Amino acid sequence: MATPLSALTNLISINVAALEATYADKGVTFPSLDDPFVPTSLDFDPSLAPTKALIVAAAAQILATVRSPIEMLQEYSPGMYFTATLGFVVDTNIPDLLSKGGPEPKSKGLPNAHLTARILRFLATRHIFREVKPDVFANNRISSLLSKNKSISEIIAERASPRYRTYLPQVKSTSNKAPIRADEALTSSVHFSEFVQNPTKATSAFNIGLKTEAKLWEWYEEPGNEWRARRFTATMKGGADRFPGEMFVQGIGLKNLKDGDFVVDVGGSVGSCTLHLYKAFPKINYVVQDLEKQIVAAASFWQENAPEAVLSGKVILRAHDFFTPQPVKGAAVYFLRMVIHDWSDHDAKNILKHLRDAANESSKLVIIDTLAFHVCEDTATEIAALKAPAPYPLLANLGIGRSGLQTLLDIQMMNLFNGKERTEEEFRTLGLSAGWKLETIVHGPLSTFTFSMV
Repeated sequence: MATPLSALTNLISINVAALEATYADKGVTFPSLDDPFVPTSLDFDPSLAPTKALIVAAAAQILATVRSPIEMLQEYSPGMYFTATLGFVVDTNIPDLLSKGGPEPKSKGLPNAHLTARILRFLATRHIFREVKPDVFANNRISSLLSKNKSISEIIAERASPRYRTYLPQVKSTSNKAPIRADEALTSSVHFSEFVQNPTKATSAFNIGLKTEAKLWEWYEEPGNEWRARRFTATMKGGADRFPGEMFVQGIGLKNLKDGDFVVDVGGSVGSCTLHLYKAFPKINYVVQDLEKQIVAAASFWQENAPEAVLSGKVILRAHDFFTPQPVKGAAVYFLRMVIHDWSDHDAKNILKHLRDAANESSKLVIIDTLAFHVCEDTATEIAALKAPAPYPLLANLGIGRSGLQTLLDIQMMNLFNGKERTEEEFRTLGLSAGWKLETIVHGPLSTFTFSMV
């Protein structure tokens, strides 16, 4: 048997060759890290995801194997500086300045240019930005995603405004969470260990760090946090927009429904997911539910994207708190997209119990969320087991190749909400506690869990 290091090297070689061959078949080369990100269909091709995951998993494991453990800990332990520096470059519009004005930050009149150069060198050393000559930087494939698509004149005018901090950072990739992680999440994380050691002290580390008893959503509504609320809404919408609509249409199983059946989007924000469903199956009835402020925003969203849906009554926008009894009885489908992971098991059970009380025998519960995998093999996994186990000597969950984002989100949910990403067994247990039986799991960028009544 090959040594672990040789096996990892072979995995990278084989899968890089397969990846490059796919691009070559399309008449293109794999994108350079030095060039700004220009998305193509190959970037989001689901058939390439397993290949990319194996490359990333093997590369990360080689790094962890070959690098001194002292160096690894030295790199990981001050991770807050990664967050802080990313937050700085977004706040100061550096990616926009570089993309609009060329690779010379000093010529753009940035405050404390000598400090900025050191920050950019820290990030460029980690492959975010490029240092093209001493103290001269340019965007690359990764940093270009931090652009807000603003002109130089807009940036100058924004900085001159006394309302500078109230502007909504419209980052090009609106699913990019760097600004949030460099603000409320970073402030909360200082108290992370304190909370975990004594979780009865507060609801979450966020509540300790921000000195509030309010939930994050309630805190966003407080005076002075309006710009944070707008930033969060844009970030969440961007996160939804990057997933293909067909994933939701197939996952929720609309083709099995009859015209006139009701589908309820519980905690659906403005209803961006329901818009995909309505466009695919316009004869089904949809109800988008969220708190009053989101429903007000939803009215504008639907007026802009599908005004006939609301006018005809096929899409109903309804203010509703999912911790209270569900007003829509006997719906064909109740679905929650990226909602349950925000809540502890106790709160999540209450949400699902209200849906169970409103359901009838044919109702389905569909949860679209992240699926957590253990790092080791999991004998309790029945439905979600992958078709092929991770090749030797990779971690069972493919490390950061497949589970990097999921494990990061899990810690973020713990930090901000005391929520969690759940394994198959945890989803099954949660469902049963509220009267729902887990039937199927469909893998994808997000996983789709379908439950029936017990």
